[in-house]
Amino acid sequence: MMKKDNWSYTSIGIFVIWLFHISGILGIYFGNSQWFIDKSPLNLLISLLLFLWLFPIRRFKHFLLLFLFCGIGLFAEWLGVQYGLLFGTYEYGENLGVKLDGVPYLIGFYWALLTFITATISAKTGLPGWTQPFAGAGLMVFLDVFMEKSAPAFDFWEFEGTVPLDNYLAWFGIGLALQLLLYFSKVKGNFKISLHLYLAQLLFFLFFYFFPIS
Repeated sequence: MMKKDNWSYTSIGIFVIWLFHISGILGIYFGNSQWFIDKSPLNLLISLLLFLWLFPIRRFKHFLLLFLFCGIGLFAEWLGVQYGLLFGTYEYGENLGVKLDGVPYLIGFYWALLTFITATISAKTGLPGWTQPFAGAGLMVFLDVFMEKSAPAFDFWEFEGTVPLDNYLAWFGIGLALQLLLYFSKVKGNFKISLHLYLAQLLFFLFFYFFPIS
């Protein structure tokens, strides 16, 4: 009975994930683009809440890692925004909500969410254990490549000039460190919700990579 209930909750979560992401794509491209763009942080927040509920994040170890990853992500971004370290010279826009010294709190939680779901996906690849953190970090960078193209149009963040190679190297290096922490912590999560969260975000940014907002 529990397995059936868990599957039902996961199915509802998957439906909501795709509903919001597909609606966002259609609304931005064919409808009132600015209205939907302004609501894009809500999409990310809903994804975060579904992740917390269905991954699930319930044990003390889960919460400890979640806030550790969030803190590391925020600190890395703070170094980038304030000193141009790690990622290059860039600044955040106004569409990711409340900021801490120029860095949105939401971006820290996004680092954590992305680490958890990519680690869960990489664990299912059948790759040798020691290579899984590298695969997870690679998935993080792969998504970021497509995010960078649309980030200025969504008022998420914008680099001074072109996005430097340092940005992707930093993403991989920090991502790998977080992946290794998670790997050695032996945290297991919901593969289905992780996969759909990743694919929905990838499709969203992939679409606007090839069909930029005018």
